Amino acid sequence: MTFSLRSRQVYLPGGPRAATVTVAGGRIAAVSGYEDPVDGPVTDLGPLALLPGLVDTHVHVNEPGRTEWEGFASATRAAAAGGVTTIIDMPLNSLPPTTSVAALEAKRAAALGQCHVDVGFWGGAVPGNAADLRPLHDAGVFGFKSFLADSGVPEFPPLDAAGLADAFAAVDALFIVHAEDPERLREARSSRAYADFLASRPPAAEVSAVGIALAAAAAAGARVHILHLSAADALPGLREARAGGVRVTAETCPHYLTLDALAVPDGATEFKCCPPIRDAGNQDRLWGGLADGTISVVVSDHSPSTAELKRRDTGDFAAAWGGIASLQLGLPAVWTAARERGFTLADVVGWMATGPADLVGLARKGRIAVGADADLVAFDPDAVFVVDPAALHHRHPVTPYAARELSGVVRTTWLRGVPTGASPAGELLLREDVP
Repeated sequence: MTFSLRSRQVYLPGGPRAATVTVAGGRIAAVSGYEDPVDGPVTDLGPLALLPGLVDTHVHVNEPGRTEWEGFASATRAAAAGGVTTIIDMPLNSLPPTTSVAALEAKRAAALGQCHVDVGFWGGAVPGNAADLRPLHDAGVFGFKSFLADSGVPEFPPLDAAGLADAFAAVDALFIVHAEDPERLREARSSRAYADFLASRPPAAEVSAVGIALAAAAAAGARVHILHLSAADALPGLREARAGGVRVTAETCPHYLTLDALAVPDGATEFKCCPPIRDAGNQDRLWGGLADGTISVVVSDHSPSTAELKRRDTGDFAAAWGGIASLQLGLPAVWTAARERGFTLADVVGWMATGPADLVGLARKGRIAVGADADLVAFDPDAVFVVDPAALHHRHPVTPYAARELSGVVRTTWLRGVPTGASPAGELLLREDVP
């Protein structure tokens, strides 16, 4: 089927302009002038902006094995509702973790037929599996995640500096690193005060671990990506390493850009994540890292669990699971804060669609261009809503954004030209060669 969408705000690679986007066979067949004649039916989106579907490269789906925490059906339904048309699933907290080809096959089997958006997979680099990395890469994972500190689950232990070097030597791939140095972390004492938890994970732990990852990447000539950067103190080291030729990129997350440690109520464990949400001054510097390109990607780190594991009964930050589920809310959360700081919707598209797609080499995703997949979002940037947890689609509607007023509403999401809805139509993606 061929059809066209018209908008006065089509977010193209060169910037927004009035245009008509024609879709045929699930791909973008043409981008023409707003009033140009086209074949087939045309829908004028009126005041709505037309964005490329977002790409979220940091999602914990947790299926198989911990499907009671989340699952492919619920996670991808939430993604579609939030304008996300592609996710890359983390190798934990599923059972088994994606650390072998057999485990990848189990993960793909669990996902088959359940996904409302397209889904790819990361592999895991853990102690003792260096020999599995090349076969996993050949089987289609997009790269390899490792932790330098305790992951929170026993089946996915951390690497030390030597283990990270061994992984880099095993395969030429993209390595994504949870960078906290266990030597700089402190044991969190039982407490309802967020400040006590925050003190247990100081910025120095991130700065040190980022340094370890950068040194290993420089020695091996490896490509490394720093996950969920929380501590702005690490930005100078990233800039210096990149200037020195290290192939390094970095991401941050909506919660680090929008939430303030000093505003977290006692016992509000829905705010707990690792690394932690920090203060407003640190947040300002993270926005500066986005402005100068040191940080190029904004992704959710959607890390759900059961409500019980969040220990909302006791409000004990030390005992609660660390993770924020925000797959559906990332776009409005970031857009609300970005606009207040003078950034544009084109900036947000770069950070949340094109940047993540480029990170993993998905050339047909994250952009409105001829030949790209027709993954599109009709977005009302001026609509305002109050977050109602009951309206969220992920399995357990626990969120630090509850009752928060946000700007920007997703009106329709198209996956390869078809509106997302009740029937799962997502495909399972394999790694494409990165130029």
